[in-house]
Amino acid sequence: MDVRLDLVGIVTRDMRASLAFYRRLGLEVPPEAENQPHAETTTPGGLRVAWDTADLIAQIYPDYTPPSGGHGMALAFLLPSPAGVDEKYAELAALGRGHKEPWDAFWGQRYAVVLDPDGNHVDIFAPL
Repeated sequence: MDVRLDLVGIVTRDMRASLAFYRRLGLEVPPEAENQPHAETTTPGGLRVAWDTADLIAQIYPDYTPPSGGHGMALAFLLPSPAGVDEKYAELAALGRGHKEPWDAFWGQRYAVVLDPDGNHVDIFAPL
């Protein structure tokens, strides 16, 4: 069986704010997507990223309750350089999205963490 990760889904309370954040991060999402309960895009590497409103998820799963008490998953985006990590972090931190400032991680990457509008951790990194 050939199995590969094809899609990462994000449940959002505010489609417009979430898509604005991920567009600023660098994902290309169609402009009309913020008016829909479901949106998706494909990254240059072929991974699809999708967003569903919490209202849509509640329709599909009537017992749905949003997570609380911390993040259950993190997305990690590879940037072209360590300087790119610093620049993207500064850009998003200026919008109130900074969470953990860039540092040189012992595993050989420049690493930082920002938060999307729903509080999900979004890691940004580049090889040192």
